[in-house]
Amino acid sequence: MITRSENCPRRDACVQKGKGLIHMKDLTDKEGLYGHGRLFSHVTVDPGCSIGYHPHEHETEFYYIIKGEGVFNDDGVETVVHPGDICATGYGQSHGLENRTDEPVELIALIVME
Repeated sequence: MITRSENCPRRDACVQKGKGLIHMKDLTDKEGLYGHGRLFSHVTVDPGCSIGYHPHEHETEFYYIIKGEGVFNDDGVETVVHPGDICATGYGQSHGLENRTDEPVELIALIVME
C-alpha cells in the first residue's frame, strides 16, 4: 500500500491543553495501523507552542525527532531533544514536549496499543 503525501489529512489542534496549535499530518488512520495503534503522524510544533503534559495508559507513544530542538518532559524530568532522538512514554507514564526556540520542531508521533 502506498499513500501519497498530498492525500494525507492535515489538521491543526491544541494538543493535550498545550500552548498554541500543533500542525499534524496523519500518515495513516486506525485501519492502516491494523488494530495495533491509534496515531501515526508527522507533527510540527511551532516556536512557543507545546504538546501538553499527559499520561499514557495501556499504550506507548513514540516521538522521533526529525528537525529542531525541543524540551521533552518525561515523567517530570525535562531533557533537550535533537534530530535523531527517540522519546518513548507508556504504561502509566506521562510526557509533553515544548518548543522554546525560534525554529519549528518536527517529529513523527506513533502510538501503539498494549
